[in-house]
Amino acid sequence: MDQVEAGTMLPLMEAFYTIQGEGFHKGTAAYFIRVGGCDVGCHWCDVKESWNATLHPPTGIDEIVTEARRYSNTIVITGGEPLTWDMGPLTSSLKQAGIAIHIETSGAYPLTGQWDWICLSPKKNMLPVGDIHKNAHELKVIVYNKHDLKFAEEQAAQVSPECMLYLQPEWSVREKVTPMIVDYVMENPRWRVSLQTHKYLNIP
Repeated sequence: MDQVEAGTMLPLMEAFYTIQGEGFHKGTAAYFIRVGGCDVGCHWCDVKESWNATLHPPTGIDEIVTEARRYSNTIVITGGEPLTWDMGPLTSSLKQAGIAIHIETSGAYPLTGQWDWICLSPKKNMLPVGDIHKNAHELKVIVYNKHDLKFAEEQAAQVSPECMLYLQPEWSVREKVTPMIVDYVMENPRWRVSLQTHKYLNIP
């Protein structure tokens, strides 16, 4: 097994310190680690350059952790689809450094790693696997059309009662779907609206 398959090296696309723009932790400072590799294939994905893992250099987790410690006490692992890879070695090293670790994932691959916060953002074309629904702290469904509201309820039925529920307009159709989401949340107040506030702030 090579080091990438073992999780001791990861195809690192980018890492950056910014403000979390979405979901429960929006507005808080966090260091994002974007891991390359994803075959979920959302047509509206705004980081399609992350899909091909071979375009992003395998980077040792020690190097990733050393850099992360310089910036923040909160790390967000995102992608691509980070669970394509074994997250155990990276999260173990981050935990030893005393860092809170969040993940943003579609759940399309089995859950690995140790997490303080799991944001599950399921996709219709590759549904979540394993027990990630019951482990999710936050369910965030991207809404591109009205049919996504039905999908959102199907996914919400599988998470724990404590899980936070968010509906987020897909950016390219936000003007069309945001009023629909607002109406839905007002009628179904267990849901909340999530916006990509980092895009409004013009930050990464």
